Amino acid sequence: MFDIIVIGGGAAGYYGAIHIAESNPNLKVAILERGKEVLTKVKVSGGGRCNVTNSEFNPSELAKNYPRGERELVGPFHNHCCGDTMAFFEKRGVRLKIEADGRIFPTSNSSQTIIDCFVSETERLGIKVFKNSSVVDILPLTKKTDALDYAWEIKSIRGTYKAKKILVATGSNPKIWNMLVQLGHTIIPAVPSLFTFNIKDDRIRGIQGVSTNASIKILPSKMKNGKFSAALKTFGIHPADLESEGPLLITHWGMSGPGILRLSAWGAQLLHELNYKFNIRVNWLPEFHEEGALRQLMQIKEIEGKKTVLRTKSFDLPKRLWISLVKASDISEADKWADISKVQLQNLAKQLTNCRFQVDGKSTFKEEFVTAGGVDLKEINFKTFESKVLPNLFFAGEVINVDAITGGFNFQNAWTGAFIAAKAIASTT
Repeated sequence: MFDIIVIGGGAAGYYGAIHIAESNPNLKVAILERGKEVLTKVKVSGGGRCNVTNSEFNPSELAKNYPRGERELVGPFHNHCCGDTMAFFEKRGVRLKIEADGRIFPTSNSSQTIIDCFVSETERLGIKVFKNSSVVDILPLTKKTDALDYAWEIKSIRGTYKAKKILVATGSNPKIWNMLVQLGHTIIPAVPSLFTFNIKDDRIRGIQGVSTNASIKILPSKMKNGKFSAALKTFGIHPADLESEGPLLITHWGMSGPGILRLSAWGAQLLHELNYKFNIRVNWLPEFHEEGALRQLMQIKEIEGKKTVLRTKSFDLPKRLWISLVKASDISEADKWADISKVQLQNLAKQLTNCRFQVDGKSTFKEEFVTAGGVDLKEINFKTFESKVLPNLFFAGEVINVDAITGGFNFQNAWTGAFIAAKAIASTT
């Protein structure tokens, strides 16, 4: 029998269990993990380096990185934010570094450093960890057992446990979600949140690896009888959320990079409805609009008349991309600036600033599969992360309908929720 059982041996589960045990050393705490290994997502995150958190220390600004959960997380972030996460690890001997883009990693550049820290802390605090213990049922108890007020019975494939309180930190686990539905909770259906766009187009074929800053916009589609605006409202998406500016990476399959991933996160549910078939507009020169680019090209035509267009990179663009866009504008390798027509210049201006692509499918972004969906946020008390449906049931991490863009933000949601839940659990058990 345990005072607290944490279901899920991942980031949120370990962080929560450690804080519970530290806050009240008299509590008996256990973690149930379905796999043969713990902290598997921590291990692969950040390319194996573990992007622990982000250097956005302002709670209100930090919350803006969450397509689902922005409003709900502002308060919790004032309670436990990125600086608190850094202090937790550094207090335990894990040295951290802030990189130029704001992401925070252990100086060891190894996720094993974070895993070792968690494992060491659970051993020090006497937290029991049961692996290969997939949960098959969660039952609320209505009667007192052994004169103690146990509220829950958790059945796993390896045994049955009773606990006064439970913290569910199982991430995107459909089986656990189904159990929570049986307990009366509402689950928002899960859809992929971070993914790259599959695009087959001659303009980007053969130039994989090219990366440049660009402005990208998802264009209105003929969906739900043409009610695109209504669909935006249904999913709580502002049209501005479907526009992004940032690094765009051309891949073998299409497009990736922060600029694309931000769109995939904010448009997750809408793009799922579209079956990942939609159009985007890319402006390779975000500082220019089409007319401005055309005027610039006409000036270059006057100045560089004797040079070939292909070899005169007139803007700060990767050379291979410039060549591809020039060719797409019906301009040959031998054409000189003086010889091209205004129509060809207009074509080039359009390719540079109003370049349209058809997206046909998606690909997972590295190993970091993140989903939108989970326990409905309306059913959670964000002052404690306790269920509003059933007492003594707490949540942390991606089991709830919160997700974020890349940069350490998904982990910070896990740390914050687990910390607040742990403090609430420890103070009332």
